[in-house]
Amino acid sequence: MEWASWTTKGVFAGRGGARTDEAGILTGDLTVHTTWHGGQADVSVQYSGASQWFTLTGSPVPCPSEQESRHLHQEVVEAVRAGGGATVPHHEHPGQHP
Repeated sequence: MEWASWTTKGVFAGRGGARTDEAGILTGDLTVHTTWHGGQADVSVQYSGASQWFTLTGSPVPCPSEQESRHLHQEVVEAVRAGGGATVPHHEHPGQHP
């Protein structure tokens, strides 16, 4: 099975932070991690330097290719920097039904 992962440290969450399933809103200096496998991307965040990861609300999402998952990771990093209770952006793909 193919898989890939990306980690971006030092992402300072904008006003309103990032929304997680387990801990609610996280603010401050965060690390964003995306793992792509089996046609989906799992996105999690943690306080930079901490050991506990939290699922970013909206994860996992369908993601048909490694390249698209890399693009999704960058979108998530930008969304967390923007704040406002950032969640994982969802995109429709041809042949995908909501």
